[in-house]
Amino acid sequence: MVNPALGRQEASRAPMSIGEVLGLLRPEFPDVTISKIRFLEEQGLVEPDRTPAGYRKFSHTDVERLRYVLSVQRDHYLPLRVIREHLDAIDRGREPAPLAGSARMPRVVTEAQPVDAERFATDPEVRVTRQELLDVTGIDTALLTDLESYGLITPHRGERRYSTESICVARAVRDLTGFGIEPRHLRPLRTAADREAGLVEQVIAPLRRQRGPRSVARAQEAGREVAALLVRLHASLVASALDRDGR
Repeated sequence: MVNPALGRQEASRAPMSIGEVLGLLRPEFPDVTISKIRFLEEQGLVEPDRTPAGYRKFSHTDVERLRYVLSVQRDHYLPLRVIREHLDAIDRGREPAPLAGSARMPRVVTEAQPVDAERFATDPEVRVTRQELLDVTGIDTALLTDLESYGLITPHRGERRYSTESICVARAVRDLTGFGIEPRHLRPLRTAADREAGLVEQVIAPLRRQRGPRSVARAQEAGREVAALLVRLHASLVASALDRDGR
């Protein structure tokens, strides 16, 4: 296993930008993105220094910390809560809880596998059956039928399985029903999401047309970045509207 090298002493080598860190991690973790690194920082798993202008500066210790987090997510499917406990233990000079064998679990959940809610949070490629979706979200068949009829949830193409995003949608709507918001009220959000997806497609289409082994990876990374920015913008606009109406 990667030695996380989690001591807080300064490394002797020059600090790195987030782009340089991405370049170091990409060969071992092809799916890592700048957004992912920022997310792990927001979760308190790494704490890079900041320049007076606000730019992140990562030490080589920070890089090893990120490598450890990405490794245990990939090889052991540990949720961030458990990874944080491991890091805290190592920071205090203690031995973290032993990890199970490093063999990766299958990407598709089969009928025989138990529903593992924690795993869904760390593996965006998991596909679950209709019953597993009901079990892990706690919704009933009537609500799921409504979600499908209003286009808020759609089974994966070619199979009656659902993605991690479907799980997140179901949980969010389940909680919204407690405020009297029903799936029929949320249909405009589906329309808006489709329009935003079209906006993302416009951005990444030229990247997809480029030739080269990294063109697909660049397109995917740009898509994730633009999508994340659109989500932030949407949240800010809603907050601004509420503030304006409350005056």
